Amino acid sequence: MERMDWTINHFSQSNPAGEGQGDVAALLRRVAQTIDDLGDVSIEDVTFASNVTNGEDDLAMTVYYHLEPRRR
Repeated sequence: MERMDWTINHFSQSNPAGEGQGDVAALLRRVAQTIDDLGDVSIEDVTFASNVTNGEDDLAMTVYYHLEPRRR
């Protein structure tokens, strides 16, 4: 079997700690803006995590992408 190696880029984002850190819509907007700022990239996967804290939930999203134009 032929082995295939490739590299994928990624970034993770969360809301600032404190009031509003559990705001899912705000996190989605932040991630969407970061994707727009990357330019024409191909998104491979997006993950969402929520960790319970004493206050609001600590949310995080990770976006995996390739530095190539997205398929149209």
